[in-house]
Amino acid sequence: MNQILVTKKLYITPELKRKKKVYKFNFFLSVFLICILISFCIYAEYDRNKSEEVSQKILADLQETTDTTVAKNNVMIVVLDEEEQSAEIVDTQSTVQTSATTTKKTSQGYEYSTIATINIPKINVQYAIIDGKTDSEEETEALLKISPVKFWGANPNEVGNFCIVGHNYRNTKFFSKVPTLQVGDIIEITDLSNNKVSYRVYNNYQVDPKDVSCTTQLTNGNKEVTLITCTDDSKMRVVVKAREVK
Repeated sequence: MNQILVTKKLYITPELKRKKKVYKFNFFLSVFLICILISFCIYAEYDRNKSEEVSQKILADLQETTDTTVAKNNVMIVVLDEEEQSAEIVDTQSTVQTSATTTKKTSQGYEYSTIATINIPKINVQYAIIDGKTDSEEETEALLKISPVKFWGANPNEVGNFCIVGHNYRNTKFFSKVPTLQVGDIIEITDLSNNKVSYRVYNNYQVDPKDVSCTTQLTNGNKEVTLITCTDDSKMRVVVKAREVK
């Protein structure tokens, strides 16, 4: 029996011990990396959800401000004529833009203003569109985390090409579903005067990230909207072009 035990021990060579240690190290390293990866994914999802909350808060604030201002601008005033004791009703409806352009700041200190809302019924997208103060790359990257951003071009619902950029989070948030839009789909833009204009998609294509030809303002006198986001692998840019429905 002792001889058998000794013989078995002889099989546990230094090489086997070394391989066992390497195996244990690799195992614990793999577990550690998996935990790090899971933590990163959880944090990323948490960060995206927080971004969605901030974006919807911006949208709600804009809608509340717009509704309040429109209500004030549509007040009916009764003017009494002292001599004839008659009443005249005056409509004070105004089309002047609301005061919703109040400048705000992100937690990093970047200033922005809310300039419109975008609604895409087919993919259930509704967000405020914000515009940075300096249009720097750092500012745009910070603003993209809280809402779609004006990238270039005309103001909302004006003649020209209103270019909007938004993140593709590969889920249902922000511009993640924009690449699925097809020719004929409708995009609605509501400006600060509460004027809503519908735009019909006429093109959807991909370009190199350095290609900005889609931002051209040569629209032949038409009102156009261009949506820009990343492909799922972030290697290319998806461009969706739409023109006003007349």
